[in-house]
Amino acid sequence: MSIVENRKARHDYSIEERYEAGLVLEGWEVKAIRAGRSQLKEAYVIVRRAELFLIGAHITPLPEASTHITPDAVRTRKLLLRAEEISKLIGKVERAGYTLVPLDLHYVRGRVKLAVGLAKGKKQHDKREAEKEREWQREKQRIIKATR
Repeated sequence: MSIVENRKARHDYSIEERYEAGLVLEGWEVKAIRAGRSQLKEAYVIVRRAELFLIGAHITPLPEASTHITPDAVRTRKLLLRAEEISKLIGKVERAGYTLVPLDLHYVRGRVKLAVGLAKGKKQHDKREAEKEREWQREKQRIIKATR
């Protein structure tokens, strides 16, 4: 079940592989995510000292859930993956020119997970081509529906 999706990622990048990562979250963040107060629009994933971090994800704190602390809505959050997955991703990002992009937040057995995509940036003409293809598929469906 998806909580929030980064639609801009699919528009700007072609996703090659998809990984599921856990997040190191505080209690108020989990409550805010469950209330639907999260956003991945400006978020990105970086590699720092053989670890992955989510930067720029905005989680708006609930006023009643965070009374005894001072929450930081856009703090850097550590991602949890297996060591072999991390080393594989680091190799691709550093050598092959890939980018790590957060795709969506979702639940797996009650836990909040982040789908991370190994992606290459699209050129402007690729974006236009993808848009034309989507339009043609929609038009084709309309024509098929009208002939029935």
